[in-house]
Amino acid sequence: MDFPGNLFVVAAPSGAGKSSLVQKLLSKDKGIQLSISYTTRAPRGQELDGREYVFVDRTEFQRRIDAGDFLEWAEVHGNLYGTSRHWLRQRMAQGVDVMLEIDWQGAEQVKRQFSNAVSVYLLPPSFEELEARLQRRGEDAADVIARRLRDARLETPHASTFDFIIVNHDFAHALRDLQSIVAAQRLRYSAQRRAHPEVFKALGIL
Repeated sequence: MDFPGNLFVVAAPSGAGKSSLVQKLLSKDKGIQLSISYTTRAPRGQELDGREYVFVDRTEFQRRIDAGDFLEWAEVHGNLYGTSRHWLRQRMAQGVDVMLEIDWQGAEQVKRQFSNAVSVYLLPPSFEELEARLQRRGEDAADVIARRLRDARLETPHASTFDFIIVNHDFAHALRDLQSIVAAQRLRYSAQRRAHPEVFKALGIL
């Protein structure tokens, strides 16, 4: 089913700068809403329930899986993450552009259900730089960082299935790249036709 709103999916290995990049984009583009995922992991830093994530325990998460509440869900680094199907469809039906910040597994699930979704994979310039960023973040113990690096080596080959690739050498440049992708999608024929059906009808455009 086509919706007037656009759907953007952004994925990256842990530490590549995905969350910072998405948050900066959202602060500059009020036409996009971030889909708030459900997760079983504990809040980090100043994260608040209902703002960055909806934090639930595994029992509640499983209940929502069984009820079919999630458009997609996956286990990442030992924690469960899922996207609310109802919330997403409601926003897009209203013409709101929605951005999902998820892992590559979730992105594949979304693309199977929303063929018009635009998928973007954010890459670090190297695994050495990724390790340095994880260490500078100061949130994880050495064994956790090692696990995240192992996972990154397994995840990054899946970048080949995404529509767009951004290499995060420089944050400002990566932000411009992401903004360009959003702008280009909004100007595609299919997106403009969904957003302005009355114009296309009045002008006799199929």
